[in-house]
Amino acid sequence: MGWFTACVLFVLIWWTVLFAVLPLGTKPVAEPDSATGWRGVPERPRLGRKLVITTAVSLLIWGVIVVVIESGWLSFRHGILAMPENYTQEGGNRRNFRQNSSVAAI
Repeated sequence: MGWFTACVLFVLIWWTVLFAVLPLGTKPVAEPDSATGWRGVPERPRLGRKLVITTAVSLLIWGVIVVVIESGWLSFRHGILAMPENYTQEGGNRRNFRQNSSVAAI
C-alpha cells in the first residue's frame, strides 16, 4: 500500500469514527427556547476531547487494517478470495458455461 492510499484510508476511518464519537456524553440544554422549543447545541460539547479520542481510535483501527492488508493474510491474488485460475479477462467463465450448459440455444 502506498502512502497516498494509506492517508486516504486514515481520513475515511477518521471521519467515520468522528461521527460515532460525537454523540457520546452530550447532554441537551436544560431549558429549551420558549418560542420554538429548540434545545440547540449541547452545553459542553467537549470537541477537543472528542477529537483526541477520534484520532486515537482511528489510529488503532487504521493500524489493524494496514497490518492485515500488508501481511497478505487477506489477498485477492491467493487463497479463497482469488479468482479461479481458468478465469480469462475477456470473457470470464462464459465460454466454459456455454460448453457445459444443458440449455438449448434459441
